[in-house]
Parts: sequence; structure tokens; C-alpha cells
Amino acid sequence: MTRPPLPPFTAQTAAEKARMAENAWNSRDPARVALAYTEDSRWRNRSEFFQGRAAIEAFLTRKWQAERDYRLIKEVWAFTDARIAVRFVYECCDEQGAWKRAHGNEQWEFDEHGLMRRREASINDVPITESERLFHWPLGPRPEEHPGLSELRL
Repeated sequence: MTRPPLPPFTAQTAAEKARMAENAWNSRDPARVALAYTEDSRWRNRSEFFQGRAAIEAFLTRKWQAERDYRLIKEVWAFTDARIAVRFVYECCDEQGAWKRAHGNEQWEFDEHGLMRRREASINDVPITESERLFHWPLGPRPEEHPGLSELRL
């Protein structure tokens, strides 16, 4: 199985890969998202360390059960042949209706088939009020005309 664009990345293909990842994560479909990773993909997400598609799918299932009304924007920070660094922001609320904005960085490493074999994520949460939300599109992929992180000054 291949997941274009494939390494080595250019500025254009790195941006395409990041937008594809953003769209997949905004689907909030753990099985769909897990297919972008190698069978033995290694992850660090905040303080959790795990490996493999089954663990990724289980993690994402837990995540999106707890993080409701989830909306995410990713932006490429840097890239090399088989690696991409992105920064991201997402907004969500918990089951009590408390909103947060999470700011983070991810480092991705891909195999020759375009599957991510390693993901390292550092994330900080900031409580926000509902009136401070910036991501208001309908659940699902961010519309093309919606501003990105730089345009939103995040």
C-alpha cells in the first residue's frame, strides 16, 4: 500500500501531506486515520508511548470520545527528504462543555511508501471560552477558504 505524496518531499508535497493528515484527523474516524501509519508505527503523544496501528486506533477512539466538536488545523514548519515537522492547533470541548485550544508540534518520519513510521507530538492545552473559539466550520475537513494558522496569527 502506498500513500502519496511519497518522499523525498518538496515544499508543495510536504504541504499536501500535512493537509491530507489534517483532513483525515478532522474526519474523527480512527480506522481511516490509522491507515496512514505503518503496521509498527511508533508514537509519542504527550506522555503516552505506544506502537502499531491497533494501538493508534484505540488511542484515537479514546481521544475523540473525550474531545468533542474537534476541529484541527496543521501547518508545515519544516521538511527534509522523509521527514516533516508541523505545528498544529485544535479546539474541542469536554463532556461538561469546557472548551480548550491545544497548541502542538509533531515530527513525522515516513517510509518509502508514504506511510508514517514515527510520530512525536508535544501538546499544550489552553482553556478558552466558547466565545473565544476561532474554528467554526461544520464538523469534517476545514473548508479551503478558511484561514490557516499563520493567517489566524496562532
